[in-house]
Amino acid sequence: MNAARKIGVPVAAIIIFLALWEFLVWANGWPNYVMASPSDLPAAYAQFWELFLSGGWSTLWRTVAGLVIAVLAGTLLGMIMGFSRIARDALYPLLIGFNAIPKATLVPVLALLFIGQHDFNTVMMAFMISFFPIAVSVGIGLSTLEPEYRDILRSLGASRFTIFTKIALPKTLPEFFGALKVAVTLAFIGTNLVEIISPHGRGLGALFLSGQTNSNYPLMFAVLIALAFLGILLYYAVVFLERIFAGWAERAES
Repeated sequence: MNAARKIGVPVAAIIIFLALWEFLVWANGWPNYVMASPSDLPAAYAQFWELFLSGGWSTLWRTVAGLVIAVLAGTLLGMIMGFSRIARDALYPLLIGFNAIPKATLVPVLALLFIGQHDFNTVMMAFMISFFPIAVSVGIGLSTLEPEYRDILRSLGASRFTIFTKIALPKTLPEFFGALKVAVTLAFIGTNLVEIISPHGRGLGALFLSGQTNSNYPLMFAVLIALAFLGILLYYAVVFLERIFAGWAERAES
């Protein structure tokens, strides 16, 4: 019953959203070159299904690659900040300043630095836009570790590695997975920035740009829905991992 509810409620919400979207377009009498409706999308998927498959795969693997690098780099940086107040005071202003820079302005910079390396540029943008919340969450989680726990374990002869694996790491996991859920959507934004802005873009972002150039609004909206689907897919992949590694932190329902 609980599993059926967890599946049924999101599906019902999506169906209601699509129905309201369809009604809004119908009620206003908008043609598909002004606002495409959900009923316009199946034809676009059927016509360009090969491009959706190839473009979706290109977008997905580069997003996942950038996200994996963000997890590794963000976790390492967060550990450094979490265990060292000096490093935390030194790195936080740099991280905040970098995160405040509009990432769209970095696309031409990457394109000039790594000419012709489109896959690398796309992965790097996905990484740069998604590692900030991971680094901050890990840093905060470790820096707020109760000193009593560390003192007790040290008095029992525990090493720093044991303290980290037994106390610090489990405490940080809920914050880490919370940040990872945010980073998933940010990584997709980074990937699509490069795919749309770059003159040699590939993936769903390039397909969206093609629809915009040809005034094919059903194709544009079909790409947006495909991106939303991939984002939901990755989000629930993170939820699955969270239940495996940090399921103990989930609150029981009343």
